[in-house]
Amino acid sequence: MRTAIGVDLGGSHVTAAVVGEDGTIRSQHEQDLEDLRFESVIAALDTTIGMALHDAADAVAIGIGSPGNIDAASGAVLYSPNFGWENAPLGEALRKRFQVPVFVANDARCATLGEHTFGAGKQTKDFVLLTLGTGIGGGIVARGALLLGNRWGAGEIGHHQIRPRDGFVCACGKIGCFEAQASGTGLIRHAFAVAPSFPRSPLLDVARDKLSSKKIRRAAQAGDQHAVAAWKNFIGDLAIGLANVIAFTNPEMIALGGGVSSAADFMLDAVVPIVDELTTMVPKGTTQIVVATLGNDAGQVGAATMALRGGLAAALPVAV
Repeated sequence: MRTAIGVDLGGSHVTAAVVGEDGTIRSQHEQDLEDLRFESVIAALDTTIGMALHDAADAVAIGIGSPGNIDAASGAVLYSPNFGWENAPLGEALRKRFQVPVFVANDARCATLGEHTFGAGKQTKDFVLLTLGTGIGGGIVARGALLLGNRWGAGEIGHHQIRPRDGFVCACGKIGCFEAQASGTGLIRHAFAVAPSFPRSPLLDVARDKLSSKKIRRAAQAGDQHAVAAWKNFIGDLAIGLANVIAFTNPEMIALGGGVSSAADFMLDAVVPIVDELTTMVPKGTTQIVVATLGNDAGQVGAATMALRGGLAAALPVAV
């Protein structure tokens, strides 16, 4: 069975895995990223991929999932607000270092490929993955084909605006993007937004830079009123975005991945009824909303699958 190296390049770390054609991860290596300058990230990738290749010298290709808009032919990162990159020659730099083909694509699209091929969406033809983490990544499968768009930008679901007048400022510069409101970062911002109403909240005893979405969610589950108020606002914004996705794409299934999705039933029980209320142009309840099954491995599995199939455009057949 052939293997490839699947790489998930995130804002805080890079992970490289040896992945088989069946989607099985044979080994993984991870390195923290303390410096997001291009040269430093390339050095971290060089080290991490090198360790993975040591485990599988017969790997036939390397797939990289990177944040941002990616030029498929060259593998250049044309724009990545999270990294502060423009026209960064990621593919070119890595091809100089390794002797096997290197393919680069958006990280969320790679995760969508992984989750659709081997995870929650493997029995579906119309599928959407949303990764809820520091931001919101996404990918859309329509009639069995991964949508890529005119300039490889299809699936940027996190950057449709749901609160353009009174929302939080997004990393992309717009106001009230879905990502700004309903990501893990969005939950934290909701907690600060309602904090004046809860001056004795234990959450305010946590240093501002130490307050995490997980702490807020756990506090909400324990009944803390400050956390409950923040969670309610977060869930409301998440529901708006999900209902919009249903209106845009009418999928069989939306899978929620990323760190925030670890809330599982606590999140689904709250958000699904609101999504049903907001769904109008298709029958209510006909889109399943589930937690993704591959978790943090989806990006690596999808990147390796892309590499094994010769690129993201070749990764899924167009339905006849």
